[in-house]
Amino acid sequence: MIDRLSQHGACGWNAEQLKANSAASPTSPTSLQSCLSDNSVQTTVHVCQTETQSAIPAHSMIGNLACTLGRQTAAVAPRIIQMRRFLHGTHFRVSSSVEEALADGRPIIALESTIITHGMPYPQNLSMAREVEEIVRTNGSVPATVGILNGRIHIGLNDEELQFLAKSKNLVKVSRRDLPYVLSQGLSGGTTVSGTMIVAHKAGIPVFVTGGIGGVHREGEKTMDVSADLTELGRTAVAVVSAGVKSILDIGRTLEYLETQGVCVAAFGDSREFPAFFSRHSGFQAPCQVQNEEEAAKLIASTLALGLGSGVLIAVPCPKEEAASGQVIEAAIQEALSNARSKGITGKELTPFMLQKVNELTSGKSLDSNIALIQNNARVGSRIAVALSKIQTATGKRNLPRREKVTALRPVVIGGINVDFIAKARNTTIQAGGQTNAGQVSQSFGGVGRNLADCLSRLGKTPLFISALGKDEHSESILRYCRHMDMAGVLQLAGHSTATYCAVITGSGELSLGLGDMDIHQQITEQYVSKFKESLCLAPLVCIDGNVPVATIQYVCEIAREHQIAVCYEPTDENKASKPFLSDSWKALTYISPNLRELRAINRTLGHPVLADLPSRLEDVVRTAMTLTHPLLTQLHCVVVTLGMHGVLLCGRRVEGSVSLCPGTRKQNAAGELCATHYPAIPISREEIVNVSGAGDSLMAGIIAGLLAGHDTDTCVRMGLLAACLSLRSYEPISQEISTVSVNLEQVKARSWPEYSCPGIQSKTCQKPSDCDGCLGLYTCKLPRGKCGLKAVSRKTGTAQLSCQPAQFSNECVRGPLQMARR
Repeated sequence: MIDRLSQHGACGWNAEQLKANSAASPTSPTSLQSCLSDNSVQTTVHVCQTETQSAIPAHSMIGNLACTLGRQTAAVAPRIIQMRRFLHGTHFRVSSSVEEALADGRPIIALESTIITHGMPYPQNLSMAREVEEIVRTNGSVPATVGILNGRIHIGLNDEELQFLAKSKNLVKVSRRDLPYVLSQGLSGGTTVSGTMIVAHKAGIPVFVTGGIGGVHREGEKTMDVSADLTELGRTAVAVVSAGVKSILDIGRTLEYLETQGVCVAAFGDSREFPAFFSRHSGFQAPCQVQNEEEAAKLIASTLALGLGSGVLIAVPCPKEEAASGQVIEAAIQEALSNARSKGITGKELTPFMLQKVNELTSGKSLDSNIALIQNNARVGSRIAVALSKIQTATGKRNLPRREKVTALRPVVIGGINVDFIAKARNTTIQAGGQTNAGQVSQSFGGVGRNLADCLSRLGKTPLFISALGKDEHSESILRYCRHMDMAGVLQLAGHSTATYCAVITGSGELSLGLGDMDIHQQITEQYVSKFKESLCLAPLVCIDGNVPVATIQYVCEIAREHQIAVCYEPTDENKASKPFLSDSWKALTYISPNLRELRAINRTLGHPVLADLPSRLEDVVRTAMTLTHPLLTQLHCVVVTLGMHGVLLCGRRVEGSVSLCPGTRKQNAAGELCATHYPAIPISREEIVNVSGAGDSLMAGIIAGLLAGHDTDTCVRMGLLAACLSLRSYEPISQEISTVSVNLEQVKARSWPEYSCPGIQSKTCQKPSDCDGCLGLYTCKLPRGKCGLKAVSRKTGTAQLSCQPAQFSNECVRGPLQMARR
């Protein structure tokens, strides 16, 4: 209840006051060690829930708060109820990045979508939308593009949703009057200034950036054609940052109408002249002027504090270097108006027609100016939002008070970002000695942490990503490429270089050599990560890679131990694999995902005997992996050993016949017997393999996504194998084809999977090896005689070719420390 009130309450309340007034009903995070079953997935939205809360009716809690909040409650309660129904109803969806920003009280910029659907042609509209969102991020705010998809209002759009709006035809232009109909009919469309203001206000976003607002149309005194944007500004408390009024409108009458509506209009910058969209000059003076972002923020804060219920219009002139000639565009406007009259075009169809026609008549100059001014508005608006946030934080007042950070559970990923240069030779063998090997060189964006966060985002489990970048040409490219991810936790440092990595790959796709400049990763310090402690404590899972400094890994492990958080460690490479194992920190880990070399390095660090040379035959590989895994499972819940073309070996505790992925209590973990399951890789030819650098990360991300979705172990691993297979065929480390459509439960069920091979290995051999030629006499069969109908590995050939017959298996074998799980 506190989180809802603190999100939607009256101006002037803050989260701390609300906490104090609700001491009788404390909240605590739901146990993060509980198994993520199907039921828990459906309830992850309610992170904080206690028996006390569920036992107290909502009306009773509101009544208790009313005693303290006094007379304000009566006036605000209807608004709270209305907002709660809106924000958590079937017609509303908030992206995870916007949800987090609302919870944190960070500055957010609302963006309209009519400029995408009706204002510009494709693909300029899509590139503009992406660039504007990136400008907002770069200047310190979180972008929240508002659009309507299939009858649902979306605040914050991912790249696929932006593409849908940019490419689709016959979308609706949605203003205030259109909202009920569009939602009731399940339609899609772009929100106008009016429609976006309504949504932003209800979500508690006080600043909205657009290109230019609507106004009184020319000859409006005859047609009464007045944009709903103007009346919305008179009744909705949102600050609109725009390049004034579109120059195709009657600017003088528009300013008069805004005065009638009680809207505070201020020109931004050195001049009081009201801008005319494409042109910096209109011949009209704005009633007010603000010199900079700080003055604009103070104006907005005063408006909100007064509770007038009306908005503010900040008119930002187009940049001087981009402003088109006013005379040229004015001539084009007159010609376009004449064409519109002759064709009988009026109402809301007039503006898009005029913009398109003016663009044609000016040979694209007006479109260039349009893009430049919306980018400039985004830059100015984002800085205004940052300044406003500082004012509200200092005074303890917000447009809508900060709510408790109790958003839907989502993972946290801490790790590196690299610019990868991949050099793939044509031949399967690379010639040494300084000579040039023929091949292809490509650039992509990688880093284990980034890869994990990228893949999880594509699978609908967008994590908070914590990392570090330099401020250079590479960092800007990375931020643009990763716009579908939550990069709010990525630190940018001037004077540092973004990490770069060069991989040399053989013609068969195997990594031959890697070189890296990774110094920036040392800036992912314990002190920086501690800023996100609350997110760590609420996360269902924290992933951390070996690029992170040892002290930071130890800090995360300590947090995990204190708060019972599941942590997955990705070793990254052989040299970094042992970082958590240099102290007892590793005992707080839940999962690790090493390859065989990394697993050997970990055992060497712990003082266990290891092989000097690693095997290549499947049965030998599995035997070695299980031997090296066994001492780690005294503390870890599960070890996922990646075996390259051989697939993956899952080692852990047996629960209901398979290796358990869901961590229980330490006592529960100790109760299950140790076992392992081998999952063959999806067959793929060498010719199809393009890039191996992100396959292992895709595998783990797929497994984690399945785990967070509450799927069983087999489904989780197979989701990982599907993701890995897609990335092997991709030039990027993480395939852009990975999505909730290509990797999901239905895809797992629809696919014909390779039968599990049976390379069951344990330290003691079977007492009756003659009973089963197929299993090499090396593993314990726990199944009743005759219950296994799958194939086993032949001692003679090392391949899965012999069918298990009733006489071949005995349940009388000696039990060893590791038992092979069979399917």
